[in-house]
Amino acid sequence: MSTEMVRLNITLPSSITEELNQFAAPRKRSQFIAEAIKLRIRQLKEKKIEASLEEGYLATKNEGLEITKEFEAIDIEGWDEY
Repeated sequence: MSTEMVRLNITLPSSITEELNQFAAPRKRSQFIAEAIKLRIRQLKEKKIEASLEEGYLATKNEGLEITKEFEAIDIEGWDEY
């Protein structure tokens, strides 16, 4: 992670600011906000990856079922012996 800092001017609802002040000391608010943003970005990235995986699984679902049907006769061949 880059250690270069950028100053931002943001506007927050007063209710969020009050809660922020309960959990972060005045000189630690920037660090708290940065950590919260980092956590949220990680969550969004994970959600995006999960959606991509789900889309991929759904796209190949029918292909997998077709392959299973194709080899079904071979798979059950010889099972009478057991």
